Amino acid sequence: MHDFDVVVVGSLNLDLVTRTERLPGPGETVIGNSYAEFAGGKGLNQAVAAARAGASVALVGAVGTDHAGGHLRDVAAAEGIDLTHLATVADRPTGRAIISVDDDGENSIIVVPGANARVAPSDIPLGRVVIAQLEIPLDTVTAAFRAARAGGATTVLNPAPAADLTNELLSNCDVIVPNEHEVELLGGTDRLLDAGVSQIVVTRGGAGVDVVTRASSLHLDAFPVEPVDTTGAGDAFCGALASRLAAGEPLLTAVHFAAAGGALATTKPGAVPSQPYRHDIETLAASRPTAG
Repeated sequence: MHDFDVVVVGSLNLDLVTRTERLPGPGETVIGNSYAEFAGGKGLNQAVAAARAGASVALVGAVGTDHAGGHLRDVAAAEGIDLTHLATVADRPTGRAIISVDDDGENSIIVVPGANARVAPSDIPLGRVVIAQLEIPLDTVTAAFRAARAGGATTVLNPAPAADLTNELLSNCDVIVPNEHEVELLGGTDRLLDAGVSQIVVTRGGAGVDVVTRASSLHLDAFPVEPVDTTGAGDAFCGALASRLAAGEPLLTAVHFAAAGGALATTKPGAVPSQPYRHDIETLAASRPTAG
């Protein structure tokens, strides 16, 4: 029996966000228009996304003893996320992400892991779906997926930021969700399939989504929206996808729902604040038929 619909193994960061007319080039300084701080980190973002999409969620991660760590705990608790497995460590500060967003909604991000480097693979709860990213140690993700598979869970990997992935990790991954840049850095879809991944979902922002398996390759168009800030959109997609996979939906149906969630997240600023709710995702998803 699974304790939760979705277990997220991942990072929690305080996002420091600047807005500017355009992103600076190497060695260039530009003037910003505004500054704000938001709860973030791919683990927290995806946990909130899955919870708002209707799933029962547990978050496995680590924060520091600083004010930021307490704030992120409060944010997650307010979303109804189980924090039994969220550690507090004394030797590292809570993670930070320094984010710049331009007037077109594009962003550049630098992540300082801090306490996220201390996330350990011990005592991970059972979930129907276990999802992880790469802002925490790779060994922790591998151990979590191995344990999840042994417990009968579906494993979903969002390989961001892109890194060299071992065949052991990939062979324990049911669904991988890279973006268009990450899939190339990982060696392409053929390499991922050869390593044992059974389903690949490539997100391409406004250009839509590709769903690739050994048997087929299918493209889904993006839902048309006016983007304000793309920060957290990929996490909205992943959390919504995990929620629907946990509900037993087929992959293409889950991807259709997730694409609507990702699109809605671009219409609001911030990572956690932009995560959409189930009703709104369902409304947008229903605006066109499910592919396949």
